[in-house]
Amino acid sequence: MALIPSIFGGRRSNVFDPFSLDVWDPFEGFPFSSSLANLPSSARETSAFANTRIDWKETPEAHIFKADLPGIKKEEVKVEVEEGQVLQISGERSKEQEEKNDKWHRIERSSGRFMRRFRLPENAKVEEVKANMENGVLTVTVPKMVEKKPEIKSIDISG
Repeated sequence: MALIPSIFGGRRSNVFDPFSLDVWDPFEGFPFSSSLANLPSSARETSAFANTRIDWKETPEAHIFKADLPGIKKEEVKVEVEEGQVLQISGERSKEQEEKNDKWHRIERSSGRFMRRFRLPENAKVEEVKANMENGVLTVTVPKMVEKKPEIKSIDISG
């Protein structure tokens, strides 16, 4: 899996990761990309879709996905396995209720739907996927199949 360090912020990017089904935004991290106030609501929702950050780590026992989802309840998040090998994490962050007397000075928190998809490797046990939400962090654990080591049988040499 090729991971490339990002020039903007030191986080790793999965631009060339064959397992990722995400769309790469070449302008991510530039100052103008965070200015969403003048965009139509559908574009802001797309931005919320693209801004959900997920880390994927592989250990000897499992693939572990961690997503920061502050302010979202576990009932608002779906974790699914599609077509046998595609992990999909999706949900929706609701807009805050506006009161008539409220005067907003700045709106920076995103709202709307988000969805991320990852193609799992063949050694993933998709029937044993577990998800846990604690303190706004979703952790999805996908156990790996134990690789069988070839059995070696020693043969006595006669003669």
